[in-house]
Amino acid sequence: MLKSILDKNFCLPDTMRSEMRRQFGILYHGDGKKTIEKILHDIGSPANLITVGDISTFNVLQCDTIPNISIIDEKTHRKPTDSNIIKGIRYYTFKMMYVNNPSGCVTSELVCAISEAISINEPVQIMVNGEEDLAALPAILLAPTSSVVIYGLPDEGAIVVTVTPDIKVRICDMMERMKCE
Repeated sequence: MLKSILDKNFCLPDTMRSEMRRQFGILYHGDGKKTIEKILHDIGSPANLITVGDISTFNVLQCDTIPNISIIDEKTHRKPTDSNIIKGIRYYTFKMMYVNNPSGCVTSELVCAISEAISINEPVQIMVNGEEDLAALPAILLAPTSSVVIYGLPDEGAIVVTVTPDIKVRICDMMERMKCE
């Protein structure tokens, strides 16, 4: 699975957009510290904790938990994120990585950064120039089993995905159908 995605770019075709709206994990309703406190209580001590999105990352950090990997783009609802949120997600000392990743895509640059970040034994923040909305897919696929990926579902809450072999197979199948021509 890993080698099959490392050197490729992926594009979300219009035919898969509705499929992408399906949840790969558990939806926790709400958007804030209380929701994340419940999530952190429920997940215990995962192999890795990966957050995708500015708000998800901010809320986890507000709970005094530092994700192993956070993937941000300084945007919320495709608009610039509030400056207080940006300060909150930049407060901690992360090893920084910078990648380009256009909307509706997963670039090989993003995939390689996630792969490298997983192998580093310190918190890593991947700053995306473009959009990180699809970054949960390679994060789930590349993370060790028993890791947890948290990403936001706009205006609803946070999705929590516990990485299992079965979910990796589902994500791999999806990404195979997203290959750019």
